[in-house]
Amino acid sequence: MRIRFLSLSSGSSGNCYYLGTEEEGMLIDAGISARRIKKCLAENGIDLATIKGVCITHDHADHIKAAGYLGERMGKPIYVTKTALEGMNRNWRMSEKIYTAHRFIFKEISFNLAGFEITPFEVPHDGHDNVGFLIKKENWCMAFATDLGRITPTVKRFITQAKYLVIESNYDAEMLRNGKYNYFLKRRILGENGHLCNNVTANFLAEAFENCCFKKIFLCHISNENNTPELALKTTTDALINNGIKVGEEIDIHTLKRDKASDLFILD
Repeated sequence: MRIRFLSLSSGSSGNCYYLGTEEEGMLIDAGISARRIKKCLAENGIDLATIKGVCITHDHADHIKAAGYLGERMGKPIYVTKTALEGMNRNWRMSEKIYTAHRFIFKEISFNLAGFEITPFEVPHDGHDNVGFLIKKENWCMAFATDLGRITPTVKRFITQAKYLVIESNYDAEMLRNGKYNYFLKRRILGENGHLCNNVTANFLAEAFENCCFKKIFLCHISNENNTPELALKTTTDALINNGIKVGEEIDIHTLKRDKASDLFILD
């Protein structure tokens, strides 16, 4: 089985991921322009016509910018919870509202899209009704947990089922505390419904590895102001190595770029 994964953009300026086969696929979030989505897919040999739907994690602008256009103008079903859709339609940064293109989803109830079985699960974040996704196809499994303030028992239960994991490593705690953000924004990011720091992500992965089947980890939503890809990668790599895990042999770690597409990964 040859599953293709592509990060089109990952960060506070826009989040969008592609997952699919040679025949059909889906988007996880649509936080960049529809024109950029189409261009990026085409550069990787993916026709927008093969996209069967868009799964939305939550209603923040950097995850929904093109969702209305893709749904209402291009006929792509938008899979979203009812509360998240209401938040999306109140968000002025999504100029094209969604009236008919939505398909409501429910936490821990699976649905099918583009040949995959998808199960939304609760994640703690300060959007309206936030979800991660566990995505399966036969024995293949990938999880997305892109914006969350802590790893709850529910999050752990779902993401530790995956062979491939997209998880945020948003900020370095010292850089954030000493950085230019105001007090209220720092408190939001540091809060239980904010974002994950490098150390929390790294320590979780190192501790969970023994009882998981992780093969590749993709660190996403890396802050441009309070982190670097190199620091996020080093923090996770060091934590794994310190737990006796052979990075590059037992597991691969990749960082996803903020403003550029990743390589196209083939995930067996």
